[in-house]
Amino acid sequence: MKEKTGLVKTLKTPQVVFMGLAWMTPMIYFTVYGVAFDAANGKMAAAYIAAFLAIFFTAYSYSRMVKAYPIAGSAYTYTKNSINPKVGFLVGWALLIDYIFSPIIAILTFGIFMHTEFPAIPIYVWIIIMNVILAVVNILGIKSAARISGVSVLFQIGFIILFCILVAKDIITGDTGVSSMFSLAPFFGDNASMGVIFSGAALICFCFLGFDAVTTMAEETVDAQKTIPKAIFYIIFIAATMYISISYLTQIAYPNFTFANSDNAAYSLVQLVGGNLLSSLFIMVLIVATFTQGLSSMTSVSRFLYALGRESILPKKLFTSLHPKFNTPAANIIFVAVISLSAVVINLDTAVLFVSFGALTAFVFVNLSVIAHFYIKEKKRSPKETFLYLIFPLIGAGFIGWLLTLLDPTTLKLGIGWILLGFVYLFIKTKWEQVKERFAAQSDSNEKSYVR
Repeated sequence: MKEKTGLVKTLKTPQVVFMGLAWMTPMIYFTVYGVAFDAANGKMAAAYIAAFLAIFFTAYSYSRMVKAYPIAGSAYTYTKNSINPKVGFLVGWALLIDYIFSPIIAILTFGIFMHTEFPAIPIYVWIIIMNVILAVVNILGIKSAARISGVSVLFQIGFIILFCILVAKDIITGDTGVSSMFSLAPFFGDNASMGVIFSGAALICFCFLGFDAVTTMAEETVDAQKTIPKAIFYIIFIAATMYISISYLTQIAYPNFTFANSDNAAYSLVQLVGGNLLSSLFIMVLIVATFTQGLSSMTSVSRFLYALGRESILPKKLFTSLHPKFNTPAANIIFVAVISLSAVVINLDTAVLFVSFGALTAFVFVNLSVIAHFYIKEKKRSPKETFLYLIFPLIGAGFIGWLLTLLDPTTLKLGIGWILLGFVYLFIKTKWEQVKERFAAQSDSNEKSYVR
């Protein structure tokens, strides 16, 4: 019987979309509500539109590159093949912290929520339980993960629709009635300066992170060159529609809404809209959302490690092995689960900072990869192609690069330190390979001499 040596193509467009939305977590709107509200000075709808436009350029670049290279590896694969293998390595190294810390964030957040609901049970117990469940579901197969992610995303979207209906009801039954449903006030006003809106957008962009994760599933997706690009745009359009709708309606219904603590501002807003019953449902949906975010992010990082192992950046025998029955990278999944146990001791803010640096660095180079591959190498330089393969990605790279500079100094120092560690690893790895090559050549020479 022939042994399977590759990932199996089973995912279709709806499954890929659900996996991407699960990684992104639509409920993230509420978890960052207070901080985003402050950053945008209350003009959330305008800030989300600006963030969507900014992320659209990078999403376009991902859709082009996955057509050129429909294999696992994401930004690493694109940069390596389009720009330079060593640059690709460093981009992959930066992206590695994004993917590795993503499940840690989900697992830690899950533990915090569960401990809030059941304070008698320590956080570390929930972290261990979730780790085990995530590993088992992922080992059983990506279809299992996709099905669970689909249910979770529908659950989250259902809550968001219910929330919007209740807010719309408050608007319609208010003093001005239905006519107030249509207003430009959420977008324009005395405090709606472009500086404030883009300041909010710089933070809000992180609510869209995750659309790129589906590119790591290219080798398990049917007709990936068509399916993945479509899924990317479905994901960002669905997310933008939800985020902008909530912002628009709440700004009209509660223009004078205030809160004392930005960390629980969303909880205060939900209580205002639906009282204790909706608040309880809100907590339950958040718990489910963080669970499936962990599930989807563990799926993505295990496939990314698979790609790095196949390229011999990581030990090949370990990171490219597949489970004999389920045909999933079981060793990678277990490896990620072990690392994710660090959620017991790690600080959530630190994990978020690493993810931000890794994601934005990768986004810059994906945009540059489009220019290198299509405009420079393939010489696609007609007026239309110049716009699509030079101007469009340059705007994306410039905007994301600007966001990268807005990260606080501590984040930048940690990120640069990680990149320097990558340089050291690459140097040692290169020298070791040269030693092995010389040893192999010497052995071959000695064997030929012995034969003569």
